Amino acid sequence: MSTEVKTRARPAAVILTQSAEQRIANLMSKAPADAIGVKLSTPKRGCSGLAYSVDYVTQEAKFDEKIETPGGTFYIDGGSVLYLIGSTMDWVEDDFTAGFVFNNPNAKGSCGCGESFTV
Repeated sequence: MSTEVKTRARPAAVILTQSAEQRIANLMSKAPADAIGVKLSTPKRGCSGLAYSVDYVTQEAKFDEKIETPGGTFYIDGGSVLYLIGSTMDWVEDDFTAGFVFNNPNAKGSCGCGESFTV
């Protein structure tokens, strides 16, 4: 009797829009030589408690989620994944601002400036 284990691909914790993927590609084209990707984390900061932070990463951490994009590798901090599951990350530019925008179904509130959020 043969025992076959079937596995399915696990969906990414964060969905990246095409615009966000293009921005990651742009960042990686200008990245420091030792950068292996771009990493999203949620450090404790701001008036609501947590903030979104996107930075270059030079070393892969054991529990980080890894998402391969056409323009480079995108990491999600292992300690932040639970706050971000189901989120969409977009890159938005207009006449006055440019930046990553997050639609996070886990956020219960945010500060007035949109810099930080609470879960």
